Amino acid sequence: MDVAASIRHHPVMQQELCDWLLPHHPNVLVDCTLGGGGHTRAFLQAEMGPALVIGLDRDPDCIMAAQQWGQQWEKRFVPVHGDFRDLAYHLDRVGQPQVDAIMLDLGVSSYQLDTASRGFSFQQDGPLDMRMDPTRGPLAADVVNGSSESELRTIFRDLGEERRWASRIARAVVTERQRRPIERTRRLADVVAQSIPRAAWPRDRHPATRVFQALRMTVNGEMEALQAVLPQAVGALRPRGRMGILAFHSLEDRQVKQFLQQEARGCVCPPRFPQCVCGQQPRLTLLTRKPRVPTSHEVEVNPRSRSARLRVAEKRALEE
Repeated sequence: MDVAASIRHHPVMQQELCDWLLPHHPNVLVDCTLGGGGHTRAFLQAEMGPALVIGLDRDPDCIMAAQQWGQQWEKRFVPVHGDFRDLAYHLDRVGQPQVDAIMLDLGVSSYQLDTASRGFSFQQDGPLDMRMDPTRGPLAADVVNGSSESELRTIFRDLGEERRWASRIARAVVTERQRRPIERTRRLADVVAQSIPRAAWPRDRHPATRVFQALRMTVNGEMEALQAVLPQAVGALRPRGRMGILAFHSLEDRQVKQFLQQEARGCVCPPRFPQCVCGQQPRLTLLTRKPRVPTSHEVEVNPRSRSARLRVAEKRALEE
């Protein structure tokens, strides 16, 4: 099978990211979430595109595909298999510890959602896996069948933001797995749907959507990875370098917003202090005070883009 041909990707807010990250003709750009390579291709094809694009991804399928489609770019493109939570390590490994632009497209890719064997979606039945890197780590089935009822409730409530029905869903999962382990996506989706009154089902999505989202984020440690990569990204940027972050989940967007605001403010002294005593200087300038969102046309063409939020910041020069 042609791996490259099997990986489809609809890059969200592609033109906006090019407009924000390429105006100064960056020498080195890092796509921390390579996926199917839609954004990376756009960067490489742009008139003011970078001299080098490093594409990082946890998914070995995406890296294998990139090694095929990336051949046309020769030395301008370097695909790297790795987790962006170890960004500084991977940049050192390829001899580029300092770069001019960084982007992150958080969440799951269309390829992963549409591949039943990866177990990310209930649209097709598949093993309850959900690992972005299928070569390591626990499966979603391990979380579903091995966590206590209180642990599941916390996962569904905090990461899935399923506040109203988290307890009821967790109880239903525990009851059902006592019959036999829950190891398939459709079976879990059915258990979740049956535990919520039909009148309370969301109009615009499957009732199990939030639960699947919470499990995926748990399996892949997505919030922890985001917390780890943000300071590394700022540290890796050269002065005047830019970073653009696409988030699709309110928790992720909130974490990105708070981090960027703190880095733009610098001082961490309590508000009651009459003057700064911490001496911490701002490292970033916010280029988007409010997040940019997709156009109505893009949402119509690619409905999965509807929840996207783009935030962009620039590394301050040393003399500022």
